[in-house]
Amino acid sequence: MTKIERFEDINALMEARKSMQHVYQVSRVNGLAKDLALRDQMQRATVSIMANIAEGFDSCSSREFIRFPGYALRSTTELQSHLYIALDQNYLNKQEFEELFILTVNCKNLIIGFIRYLRSSPKDQPRTSNIEHGTLNND
Repeated sequence: MTKIERFEDINALMEARKSMQHVYQVSRVNGLAKDLALRDQMQRATVSIMANIAEGFDSCSSREFIRFPGYALRSTTELQSHLYIALDQNYLNKQEFEELFILTVNCKNLIIGFIRYLRSSPKDQPRTSNIEHGTLNND
């Protein structure tokens, strides 16, 4: 297994980055650009996904780290909820909605897998010596 040496090595974070880029792209056009409240909520949720995974990376232990992907998971669900609102308000067409929703599902699956891994690792062991996982970004 490859060791995670930087937060950028975590696949869930890189998938969240794809979602963030897509959300920012679609929020610049159509009605979503004018619905400041929804646009801002969507942007904050997608930024929160990335930020929580990155923030958890510098935790001192697996026990502490595990909280942050949990927060990221909740933000992903929040973003999915906002996507439905954007679809229902015709700010997103069906294709845009589906593309973004699939990205969020992929992100959630990677976060869940990462949480599962962290839960199976020794809780008090320093994080830097025990984060090895099969879902690394090998780009």
